[in-house]
Amino acid sequence: MTVPQTAAPRRFRAIAVQPKWSAEHFVSDDAFRGWLRGQLEAVRPHLSPDRPNLVVLTELNGLPLVLRGAGWALPLKTFERVALALFLARLPHALPVLLREKVSPIRALQLAGGADNTRLYLHTCRDLAREYGVYLCCGSAPTPRYRVVDGQPVRGAATLTNQTVLLAPDGTLIGVTDKVHLTPAEEAGGVDLSPGELNEMRVFPTPVGDLGVAISLDAFRADVIGRLEAGGCTVLLQPDANGAAWTSQEGLPPDPAHLRDQPVAWLESSWTATTTGKNIRYAVNPMVVGNLLDLSFDGQSAITGRVADAPELRSYVMTDPRPGFLALTPWVADGPHAELRMVGQQLAAHSGHPREDAYRTDVLYADLELPASTLDPPPHTPHEQALEIILKQVDQPRRIPSAGVWLLAGLGLIAAVSALRRRP
Repeated sequence: MTVPQTAAPRRFRAIAVQPKWSAEHFVSDDAFRGWLRGQLEAVRPHLSPDRPNLVVLTELNGLPLVLRGAGWALPLKTFERVALALFLARLPHALPVLLREKVSPIRALQLAGGADNTRLYLHTCRDLAREYGVYLCCGSAPTPRYRVVDGQPVRGAATLTNQTVLLAPDGTLIGVTDKVHLTPAEEAGGVDLSPGELNEMRVFPTPVGDLGVAISLDAFRADVIGRLEAGGCTVLLQPDANGAAWTSQEGLPPDPAHLRDQPVAWLESSWTATTTGKNIRYAVNPMVVGNLLDLSFDGQSAITGRVADAPELRSYVMTDPRPGFLALTPWVADGPHAELRMVGQQLAAHSGHPREDAYRTDVLYADLELPASTLDPPPHTPHEQALEIILKQVDQPRRIPSAGVWLLAGLGLIAAVSALRRRP
């Protein structure tokens, strides 16, 4: 895809979506398509009619696609239990991957369904970019590494990265970026993803900015921001999924002896990048909210800029007001810090409180302006060339599992429940 460039200043609208998810959104193709379409429908009233629109979705919005066809497992209530049941139910597909590629059961489970899930994810995003006519940062999803063999995409062994895909309004591929710095929940012992390579990060010039992607934790890391700065990034995209109560203390502190509230720590990502950066002028940081089985996600989505561009004083909850926020989603409550910490616990999964899962959704937007780009689009990598082929494929009806598959799923569920009952 060659994105058209002009010598005129670039005027565009950036839009961040803060959606709420649940496990039910991922148990079928139609449920997933409906959930993503609902986000673009929420965006529709805010689309600019006279300038390009950039829509940014949230991190790991493709991860729960491992639940496709597994609504029967949701009563197990926790991600760990459901993953065990799915591995047992899908043993004929996952076990060969585990043995052949020497990966963990959770990575084998994801790789075994990777082709179908990647196709569904890409095609859904492609169709939405076309229908709504937007530049789309799809969020991110666990994605295998592909290459082209005899004109067809072929999955490479073992690799599964947290990857963002950027699409043009015609649904064609602009480029992809892998997350470099993984959280403990993404590493072995969690969903077991592969870290991306810093030297593979690139900047993509478009009519909606010179786009650089720093997925969640990457936006806090100086090596990532430094590379994007050096590459000429003017608009930083930070898709996010913060798996903790927003008013709790940070999970990955730079100094374990001095823990801070999460909103205070979050100021070191997009807000710092735009208020202190050289090239990075704007940043878009959408955050997903909601309880996914026993996991809780919360935050405040934001669009940030230079102090001169955003002089109004405001900030995340539990922090002092400051300039630099062009748009900001309020949190669900305000008040003394101790009270807000309690509210965060009430919102969490399985809290049993009337406030459980009562998170705030939102759509933020800001009209932005940049000079014409001086960058050349980077050539597509072999992996991106393979994704281009997938994007061009025609959707095929999904095969309905046979009775034998459903029987195996039931046996897997029984085995999982029996194993859990034997736990001390």
